[in-house]
This record gives sequence, structure tokens and C-alpha cells, in this order.
Amino acid sequence: MLSRFIPCGTHAIFANFTNSLFSKFAEIAKFVKFASKTGRRCHSISYCFPFLCCLCCSLSLGAQESVSMFTVDAGYASIHDSYLTPITYHGLDLGLAYQAMRPLHSRPDTWLWQLQVGADYNYVENKARNNHLYKLMGDLSFDMQRRWNGVLNHRLEFTAGPMTQLRAGIVYDAVNSNNPVTVRAHWNVGAAGMAAWHTRLGRKPVTVRYQVQLPVVGVFFAPEYDESYYEIYLGNHKNLAHLGWWGNRLDMTHYLGADLQMGKTTLRIGYRTRLEHWSVNHLKVHDITHSLVLGIGL
Repeated sequence: MLSRFIPCGTHAIFANFTNSLFSKFAEIAKFVKFASKTGRRCHSISYCFPFLCCLCCSLSLGAQESVSMFTVDAGYASIHDSYLTPITYHGLDLGLAYQAMRPLHSRPDTWLWQLQVGADYNYVENKARNNHLYKLMGDLSFDMQRRWNGVLNHRLEFTAGPMTQLRAGIVYDAVNSNNPVTVRAHWNVGAAGMAAWHTRLGRKPVTVRYQVQLPVVGVFFAPEYDESYYEIYLGNHKNLAHLGWWGNRLDMTHYLGADLQMGKTTLRIGYRTRLEHWSVNHLKVHDITHSLVLGIGL
């Protein structure tokens, strides 16, 4: 029934993605069932390790025509949130993410789609080192990008297209007694792009990749200046949702790195920076992170 309301190209994307996802879950379920029986018989987890290796190999064989990348980020974070404190805090940035990139089923030579899901955690402190902020955010983005390849002897590829992003989380300050927590939430649409250079390191294929996400317009949450969340709970919902555009909100995410092909597995190393800035209701948020990215793709 839903296929009547979904365009053919988009329907094909989600159909292929769903079928692939369920097939992987089925393989994992079979392995878990077998491993549980083996564990009861042998009373040792070491017997399950060879079967886990075989499962990982089977997953990588099924994904060789596309990219499924799991990454870990670690680096520096700077957070300024005037709702909680007028001071800028500095500290640690940690993140986990999953990226799926596939050619569009109906037009694989000219279009691709990309899904990114992630979570990041910041532990930052003030200059006096007598207070900390804790920030936890979740991120979901999807984009469709037009491909231009065949540049410079088929080694250089460019992509660009529309994207949408949903990002939400909280920032917690244990010292504040009245307003210890602020909520971050925004949804936006914008543009995404990529430049990829395909080369070799010895005999190993290497892809050097630069990616950018640039939200343009959207909606975000922000309370009034000095308004407590208890007031919001009691029913004061005025002026909480705001139209975000480059005049009051600017977000950017940049990534630069290299993917090294090792047989059926891809190793990734790179650098990512994210800027989040908004100013409304006499409140100001200015967050920036710089992170080393390590990943493995199947």
C-alpha cells in the first residue's frame, strides 16, 4: 500500500536496504542460536570464535559492491552554551557512527544515496577545572547525490545533492541547581557533497575522500532567555520552535580521509570537524569538534 505514495527510485532504495538488513539479521540470528547450543555443550566461548570469523567473512562477501563503514571518533571539543553558563568549556570528544553508501538501483552510474547514523559524547571542563559539562547527541542524516566521474583518467569523482538531517540530545551541568539541563534538537535540509580520488598505495587500492554536509534551512528548539524547563512543563510553550537559516544558525561538517582496500575489508583513517552555531532569544550556542576517525568497512 505504501508503494503507491513512494516514488519508484526511493522505493527501490529502501526495499534493497531493508532486504539486505533483514538478511544480515537472519545470518546473525542463526549464528547466535548455533553458538548458544555450542556453548551449552562445550562450556567455552573459544569454540565460537572460528564461526564468528566465518560469519564476518560472509558479510563482507555480500557487501563488496557497496560501502558499509563503522567508525570511531576521538578528539577535542569546545562547547559554549549561554543558557547554562557564559563560559566556554573545553575537553574530550568521542563518537561512534555507521555509514552506508550505495549506488541508486535505477541509475547506478549517475546517482548514489548515503545514510549516516551516529552518536557523540563530549566531556568538557572550564579553565578553573572546577566544573564539567556533559553533552550527548544522536545524529541521523540521509542524502541523494549526483555523480560526475571519469575525470583525470577515471580517478577523480565528484558528487553533490540534497540532504536532510535530524540531530538531538542534551547538555548537562551538574552545578546548576535551577536549570541543570538544556535540550538540543533540530531538523534541517541542505546540501551534501564529496570529492574522491582513486589511486593505489603499492598494490593496494586507496580512495582519498573529502565530504561535506551543509544544512541550509530547518527548524530548531530553543527556550526563552532564563526560562526554566519547569515553566515549559507547566505549559509555557511560546516561542520554543524557531526557523533556522544562515542568519541565526550555521552548521557544517567536514571530513577528509583515506580508505585502504585490504581484500574484502576496507580500513579508514581520517579527520572530521563539526561546527554548530546558533543565536536566538538572547541565547548563544557555539560548539566545535576536531576528531581523528578510525573505521572498518565490510
